[in-house]
Amino acid sequence: MNDRATLIQPSTVRFERLLPGPVERVWAYLTESKKRALWLAAGEFDLRVGGRIELLFDNPKLTGETPPAGARGAVPHRAEGTITRLEPMKLLAHTWAWEGGKSEVTYELAPRGKEVLLTIHHKLPDDPGLKIAVGGGWATHVGILEDRLNGAQPRPFFSTHAREMKELEKSLAEARV
Repeated sequence: MNDRATLIQPSTVRFERLLPGPVERVWAYLTESKKRALWLAAGEFDLRVGGRIELLFDNPKLTGETPPAGARGAVPHRAEGTITRLEPMKLLAHTWAWEGGKSEVTYELAPRGKEVLLTIHHKLPDDPGLKIAVGGGWATHVGILEDRLNGAQPRPFFSTHAREMKELEKSLAEARV
């Protein structure tokens, strides 16, 4: 396991991170709007298969960092979707639609002693720039989640995201050689 997103299929980004548990705590940070707003996006989830989800992103609020001019995710935006799978405390999957695109995300939780392995699969349109941005985004957002769960000052969003995107782009280029 590494702390970076990897491309496991032409259109699927996979991300894993070992987080402080217990699983009930991590599940709450995935499913409860106020807790999710601390690391990813606010918005209500109707926790049932077929239930609606809403993600209200405001990345500058996550860590208080002023976004650089033209930074990805600097402007608040909204995404919505539908829950496609639900196994409380184990698995949550939903579609993710935004202006101009649609994808699907699956979060899996697996206890590992006092820690929890979070695995995210994000199926995306076949757009190389989008895959790099999303992969860098997951590394950044889950890093902030890890900081929050550890009671630490969260890492800066925009500078971390820019670094993660560069690293992912480099690793994908090396994989093609």
